[in-house]
Amino acid sequence: MVAKCYEQKQYKNGLKFCKMILSNPKFAEHGETLAMKGLTLNCLGKKEEAYEFVRKGLRNDVKSHVCWHVYGLLQRSDKKYDEAIKCYRNALKLDKDNLQILRDLSLLQIQMRDLEGYRETRYQLLQLRPTQRASWIGYAIAYHLLKDYDMALKLLEEFRKTQQIPPNKIDYEYSELILYQNQVMREADLFQESLEHIETYEKQICDKLIVEEIKGEMLLKLGRLKEAGEVYKELIERNAENWYYYEGLEKSLQPSTLEERLQIYEEVSKRHPRAVSPRRLPLNFVSGEKFRELMDKFLRVNFSKGCPPLFTTLKSLYYNPEKVSTIQELVTGYEASLKTCDLFGPCENGEKEPPTTLLWVRYFLAQHFDKLGQCSLALDYINAAIASTPTLIELFYLKAKIYKHVGNLKEAAKWMDEAQSLDTADRFINSKCAKYMLRANMVKDAEEMCSKFTREGTSAMENLNEMQCMWFQTECAAAYQRLGKYGDALKKCHEVERHFFEITDDQFDFHTYCMRKMTLRAYVDLLRLEDVLRKHVFYFKAARSAIEIYLKLHDNPLTNESKEQEVNSENLSAKELKKMLSKQRRAQKKAKLEEERKHAERERQQKNQKKKRDEEEEETSGPREELVPEKLERVENPLEEAIKFLIPLKNLIGDNIDTHLLAFEIYFRKGKFLLMLQSVKRAFAINSNNPWLHECLIKFSKAVSDHSNLPEIVSKVLTQEMQKIFVNKNLESFNEEFLKHNATSIQHQLSGAKMMYFLDKSRQEKAIAVATRLDKNMRDKNVKTLTKVFEALLDGSFGSCHTQCEEYQAACHKLFPFTSAFMPATNEDDSSIASVNHTAINHDLLSNEI
Repeated sequence: MVAKCYEQKQYKNGLKFCKMILSNPKFAEHGETLAMKGLTLNCLGKKEEAYEFVRKGLRNDVKSHVCWHVYGLLQRSDKKYDEAIKCYRNALKLDKDNLQILRDLSLLQIQMRDLEGYRETRYQLLQLRPTQRASWIGYAIAYHLLKDYDMALKLLEEFRKTQQIPPNKIDYEYSELILYQNQVMREADLFQESLEHIETYEKQICDKLIVEEIKGEMLLKLGRLKEAGEVYKELIERNAENWYYYEGLEKSLQPSTLEERLQIYEEVSKRHPRAVSPRRLPLNFVSGEKFRELMDKFLRVNFSKGCPPLFTTLKSLYYNPEKVSTIQELVTGYEASLKTCDLFGPCENGEKEPPTTLLWVRYFLAQHFDKLGQCSLALDYINAAIASTPTLIELFYLKAKIYKHVGNLKEAAKWMDEAQSLDTADRFINSKCAKYMLRANMVKDAEEMCSKFTREGTSAMENLNEMQCMWFQTECAAAYQRLGKYGDALKKCHEVERHFFEITDDQFDFHTYCMRKMTLRAYVDLLRLEDVLRKHVFYFKAARSAIEIYLKLHDNPLTNESKEQEVNSENLSAKELKKMLSKQRRAQKKAKLEEERKHAERERQQKNQKKKRDEEEEETSGPREELVPEKLERVENPLEEAIKFLIPLKNLIGDNIDTHLLAFEIYFRKGKFLLMLQSVKRAFAINSNNPWLHECLIKFSKAVSDHSNLPEIVSKVLTQEMQKIFVNKNLESFNEEFLKHNATSIQHQLSGAKMMYFLDKSRQEKAIAVATRLDKNMRDKNVKTLTKVFEALLDGSFGSCHTQCEEYQAACHKLFPFTSAFMPATNEDDSSIASVNHTAINHDLLSNEI
């Protein structure tokens, strides 16, 4: 009865039955009842009591498979999967054919990706229950994941034969089984078998589109080009906008000349005159006059009908300067002609264009010049467009984006706020506005902006965290980091990390569900996604911010403010002391009011969530530790915390050079020379000319030469490996060669100049002169790189250099008059120097992401 109550989630009744059994003196120490009581208490959230009863039950009956199974369930509820697996294995030693324990063990093994163990467990389940569908499917999936495709296919075929599905009947689950079988064949490179298989069971597959796609792909692989071409033509008839189909059609038809290649797209365009792809794709491979002719037609059609995403459609062509020049010539010609005669060309006859055509031409030109970095021209065009149509959201949105690209984030946020005010019910523009506000370090304003679309009764921050809104949290972390609020920034980083943990943990529910519902292809895709989940850009951003902050906290630990104030007050005059105490009282009063507001808000949230908690009493996981900013920024060992964020990056994002350079920065501070060597070698293999890597190499080499007491074997390894990189050059000549080799790159010159000053403090003037060069031949003279140089002058990378800093600021202001960082200092809080977004290790300022 106790077990039945547990299964039916009647926990209070279960406890009553436990009490009845344990109140009998003969069974007061009955191990299995004590264990079940503990498991029931765990479901009611009483975790400490639960462990106490389960452990007591296990001590009283250590040879009971029930006690071990219950202990495993308890460990599983705490996400201690390795410990739970041990408990299940102990339970199976006592009852090797227990189905429930085997099922639970298999779930944990696939969750932990113990594929060999999972295969063995699924084999046992197949032997015990050969008539169950899940037994066959689970065993086949185990072989598939282990890449033993032959065995997986044999098992799937044997199982398929047992399915009594009439040839003309369509059954969704049987259809999914056939498609999964075919997926395994394709992964095993069995192209002929895959084609024959899909043709045999074509009538019994629900998804007709994927059948045709598989046919086309397999026919191409087998070299049956004519048949493949017919398939892709049919697919294009179904969807004329899919670029993948055109790629397949070209491969199958194999056009030998440009004219033949163009003919393919012209034929499709005649059959589908409204389709964009057959008119857009030829622009990728044509050039010269033909490109001009096709581009002219393409632009006119889109400008006439008013197509806001036109620039986005063409943006991929901007790698080619010749094509960019042609586009600019055409569109500026349209603009001049439309202003005078409402036609695309001055000598043309025909129906006049509506006023909106000129509007979209100016909108396009603003995007065009923004892309080319000519922001003054971009602003002129967008202002002209706004003057003609001051109610179009897209215009204000673009104006904000231009200001973002020139580095004036406050102005960008202002114009994005103007855009969202035109349509307060648009969630996209609301989110964009919040993002721009965060980029401008306006965290409170961003929170208020988001609160328009979050749940009432809870703060926007909490609600966005519940919804796993990671774009907001990563931007929020970066804003707090720039503001020096490291505790708040770390809180956001840890929240993002928790989201990824929860996403990984949530897959647990799908291990049985997907096999029951036969969504096998989606299930395998899910498992593969989870394996590389932390490759996602959101995790990388959060991890990078966290690592940078922990490095900063290691270099400059936060002091106790009260002690610092006591020391400072001794050196103050009576007037200054009175002023300081008055300031402290105001700050305390403000903090008290803020705390009262937060307390009232917390109480309101608790009331709203009480009902939810009552409904979720059966939840087995206990409450998570609260993330307190003050504790996070005063952690005892920042480097160890940084390594926790680094490990997933090293495992999954090893192809990103920043991963290894961040690793170097951590190991450099820990004094781990071999790990430092490993990091720089991996980075060197990715890009030996990276400016940040150059700094790391010189710091590393200097640190090695300064440590003469290294173990002999370590010293030998370091000498051998560094010889390959430095090739008998001393650090000064190595740095001079780096500067000479990268004479036209501001980023490389900056890193070389930093190292020049690092190696010889007496060369300060020379180093600053190198870093602040603004010659005409410098190729990366943009807001992002110049801001990095300005920041380096401010943060002490070249020592004290106030005069040079002001001179460089003035020079940059002439180049980029709209950039807030280069504007002359004022008495306001947002002066140029104060408004520079600087972090400890900042390598991605003013991101140009759309």
